[in-house]
Amino acid sequence: MVSRSEQRFIRINLITIIVTLLVILAGGIVRSTGSGMGCPDWPKCFDRYIPPTNVSQLPADYKEKYVAGRIKKNEKFAKYLESIGKVALADSIRNDKSITLPEEFNPTKTWVEYLNRLMGVLAGIFLLLTAIYSFTYKKTAKRIIVLSILNILVVGYQGWLGSIVVSTNLLQWVVTVHMLLALVILAISIYTYNYAKQLNKAPSVIMYRILWLKGFLLFTVLLSIAQIVLGTEVREAIDVIAKSFGYENKANWITNVGSVFSYHRDLAILVIISNGIVYKMVIDRFSGKAAPLLTARFILITLLIQLLSGLALAYIAFPPAAQALHILFSTLLFSLQFYLYLLVYRTSTYKQ
Repeated sequence: MVSRSEQRFIRINLITIIVTLLVILAGGIVRSTGSGMGCPDWPKCFDRYIPPTNVSQLPADYKEKYVAGRIKKNEKFAKYLESIGKVALADSIRNDKSITLPEEFNPTKTWVEYLNRLMGVLAGIFLLLTAIYSFTYKKTAKRIIVLSILNILVVGYQGWLGSIVVSTNLLQWVVTVHMLLALVILAISIYTYNYAKQLNKAPSVIMYRILWLKGFLLFTVLLSIAQIVLGTEVREAIDVIAKSFGYENKANWITNVGSVFSYHRDLAILVIISNGIVYKMVIDRFSGKAAPLLTARFILITLLIQLLSGLALAYIAFPPAAQALHILFSTLLFSLQFYLYLLVYRTSTYKQ
C-alpha cells in the first residue's frame, strides 16, 4: 500500500524529471538561436533581475565592464584547474582571446537566455521539493533521501558551471561537461522515481532468460551517452565554423566539420541497430501492458523523431527547430533507456 506522502513524492519527482527535460529543451533553443551569451553575466542579466529590452537601458561602458568581469572569473577558474593538476588547460583559458571579445546587445537573445535561466530556477525548486519530500522514506529507503540531496549538490555544481560557460564565452569542453551533468541529474531523478514506485512491489518474474537483455540494454545506454558527447562535439565544431563563415552559407557547414561528424553519423547507425535489438528482446519476454514493453515502444518513437531531426540538421541547413528537438530527444532517449534498464534490472527468470 502506497501512502499519500509517498504518492506525493513520486508525483513531485515525476514533475522534476519533466521540468529537467524542459530545461534541456530551453538550452537547445539557446544553442540553436546563438543566445548563449545573451546575458554576459551570471546569475543576473546585465546586472538586472529583469533584463533590459533596449540598449539605452545599458551603461555606456557595459562591454568593457562585462569583459573585465569574465576575465576575473576565468582567472579564478584557471587557478582552480591548476590546483587539480590541469595546468595546460588553465593556460589555454588565460590565453583564449575570444573570451575578451564583447558581445553585441541583442534583446531577443537576451530574453531567450533569461527564460532558459528561469527554467533552470524552476527545476532547482522542484529538485529542492523532491529532496524535502524524500524524508518520507527515512525509515524505509534512506537511499532515496541520500540521492535526492546529492542531486541538489549536483545542481549547485551545475549552476556554478553554468556561470563558467558564460564567463568562458561558451568554451567547448565546458559546454560538454555541462551537458553530461544534466544527464547525471536526470539519471538520479529517474532512479529515485523508479525506486519509490517499485518499493512496495514484488520483483517481476518471467519465463525467459533476462541476463542478456540486461547486459545489452546497459551497453545501449552507454552507447547513447557516447553519442550525446559526440553530438555535443559536433555542435561545438559547427559553432566555430559558423563564426568563420560569418553565420552564412549554412549548407557548407557540415562539409567542414571533419571526422567527428562521420563518427557521430556512424554511431547513430549503431544506436538504431542496438535499440532495434533491445525492442525485439523486450517483446520476446514481455507482453500486454507490461511497463518494459510500453517503455520500449516509446523508445522507438523517440528514436524515430531523433533520426528525423538529425537528418534535417545534416541535409536541410540546420533549422533551429530541428536543433532544439535533436537535443531534447537525444536526452529523452537516454532517459527512457535508463528507465527501461531499471525496470528490467528488477526482473528475474523463473526457476522451478
